[in-house]
Amino acid sequence: MFKSVEFRPEVEAMVRFIEETDTNLIVEESYKKLKEGITAKELITASALAVVRSTELPPQHHGGPLHPICGVYPVLKTAERLGGELSFLPIIQHTALCNNHVHSPQMGPFVMPAIEPLEGKPGHVESYHISDEVLTEGISDAARIGENAIDATKGAFHKSLRALEAPAAEHHFLWLLKHLSSNEALDQLLPLAISRNGLDDHNFVYPVYTARALDCLGWEWASTLMRPAVRYQARRPTPLLPKALAFEEIESLLDEYKLLDGTVRMKTSADEADRIGQLGMRMGRAKNYLDNIEPIAEALADGLSLEGAGEALSIGAAAAYLSTSYGNPMDSHLHTGTNNRRYLLNQPGVSLKNKILGLLTGFTGPEVLLAERLLNWEVNLDSTITESLPEQSEDKLLDAIQESVEDVPWLDWRKIGVAQTVAPDEVKNAVALARQYADSGYDPKKYFGRLAEIACRDDFTEMHSLKHFQAIVDEYHNTRPEYRWLHLVAATKSAAIIHLGREHSIYRHVKELIAA
Repeated sequence: MFKSVEFRPEVEAMVRFIEETDTNLIVEESYKKLKEGITAKELITASALAVVRSTELPPQHHGGPLHPICGVYPVLKTAERLGGELSFLPIIQHTALCNNHVHSPQMGPFVMPAIEPLEGKPGHVESYHISDEVLTEGISDAARIGENAIDATKGAFHKSLRALEAPAAEHHFLWLLKHLSSNEALDQLLPLAISRNGLDDHNFVYPVYTARALDCLGWEWASTLMRPAVRYQARRPTPLLPKALAFEEIESLLDEYKLLDGTVRMKTSADEADRIGQLGMRMGRAKNYLDNIEPIAEALADGLSLEGAGEALSIGAAAAYLSTSYGNPMDSHLHTGTNNRRYLLNQPGVSLKNKILGLLTGFTGPEVLLAERLLNWEVNLDSTITESLPEQSEDKLLDAIQESVEDVPWLDWRKIGVAQTVAPDEVKNAVALARQYADSGYDPKKYFGRLAEIACRDDFTEMHSLKHFQAIVDEYHNTRPEYRWLHLVAATKSAAIIHLGREHSIYRHVKELIAA
């Protein structure tokens, strides 16, 4: 008999709070919950479970559970950075977004049914785009006695995805979750996710961000939170741009450069520093983003480590972001895509093939390529942009950066259309001040603390401001010191662009509650 997904009583009560609270009251009621002592993790867990259980995936990638789940890790990390009641800002943004989606007629009502794990039958091994290595690598020791069953269920899972049979894929994936480690299970979603990155960046970032959400909230919730990520892969792929690069062209580089022959090193070292910087800046200055694919393959074949290639991709992504006047407030995918690719490099259960293909596809997503037409701000990479600026103390320069962000002229995104937005020249002023901050060697912790609060103001882009901010912070800390300035400056550009629309009603409401 049909039964909906339900949780243990104390969790069910909180999930119903998110689902059932009136949208006009969710901000104030969430604030009360946090004031009463509920933890950020408990409230975000409830929000995540609610938006997955009670919203459907719309045809496009906006709405439903996708962006709220992608926002879990950034929201929790940003809350940690803010501290005190200011830490409520990103948490309440998340609960309000999930509550809004649950109540939206475009996404609900929807009720996720409870289903049982389903083992695959022998003969279901699917090989399209999936090598024997991916099907058999890294099977958990506890599951050795069931290798045939695991292979059969992997095959049935991939066959269901290819056939667009989402319910069957969900059943099989639940079985795999019980018999594989967490990152081995994630690896089963990656062949399709990576191969379809060129059709829609979210094919890749959604399952990976879901895994990162589970790292934060606990993998006990994987059997619920992973299901829409599986369904997302079991959909007919629709290109966001008229023509996407054939994935087979990228995949062929594995054989051409012999990247799976066991010679690619994982760990980086100090002697790679120059090569990493040169490759990164070469990619960041490229006029055609698709020209960045083969240089990564060449570098790996020539001895650059996987970690080194990931760092070069990070440097290139930040440099490319600073070089464009594209003003889409959701233009975060250079950083978020790179950040998730580097996350995969540290997952032992993810196959070498998927790690390498992840890196090779870093500049291929359509929401990355949209910025390519406005590569007219290369001056932002020039150290001379600070020459006319007066010297200022650390605190005064921080204030000047914030004022510059807040003074950018208002643009009506709803009238213009976010994909058509061009950043005004005033954003370059903010970028120059941030470069001066970096060049002065001032405290990055104070800087990111100030920008964290600004990132929490946005309630228009479905968490893109917070995702972009946290990805930049991660990449700053995971990049060699001589190139960190790129990420530090990118954070100000992101803040300024997010500020263009001035849609901050939730932020203002929470600030009023804190001040009361």
